[in-house]
Amino acid sequence: MKLALYWGSASPFVRKVMVVAHELGLEDAIEIRDSAANPIERDTRIQEFNPLAKVPAARTEDGTLLYDSRVICEFLDAEAGGGLFPPPGPARWTALRRQALADGLLDAALLVRYEMLIRPAAHQWPLWISKQHEKVADALDAMAADLPADGCRDIGAITYACALGWLCFRFPDLAWQAGRSELADWHARFEMRPAMLATRPTA
Repeated sequence: MKLALYWGSASPFVRKVMVVAHELGLEDAIEIRDSAANPIERDTRIQEFNPLAKVPAARTEDGTLLYDSRVICEFLDAEAGGGLFPPPGPARWTALRRQALADGLLDAALLVRYEMLIRPAAHQWPLWISKQHEKVADALDAMAADLPADGCRDIGAITYACALGWLCFRFPDLAWQAGRSELADWHARFEMRPAMLATRPTA
């Protein structure tokens, strides 16, 4: 199996794909294609794989296009014979729900980053930023109340860890760990997995 992948070193969604690849032993099967994804200055190279010009975006050996991270991760899991996406049943719905929650946290946090980094200061909307921060806080509280068991490495746990790692990377002053010590401890342990250590984001 070979997979061409447009990626970005700082993207939490790309990291999720790469963590899955490492956990499944497929990292050497991925051909990395660098990109400069940006919501304003769109990188048209990525549109070869994804018309939205968003990463991660992939193409299989037979030309099948795969996007976004959820699709690529499930494809990799299927290619490896399973393991990170439980079969239909309660464990699967829990894993997928956790993935959706952590992805939603990232969506809100990215909106804050774009608002503050890309939009001119005179046009920034403080209420919008505040409401996105509320979503992030609510998601963190929900994650703290629904921790994966130690040793769990399914797609829900991986997405939790990638989302929390990205908050540490891009919003260090947020101090999300305050009042959520069990979530912080869980994340610290999960970050020591070889797949997480191999995929830490860089600016």
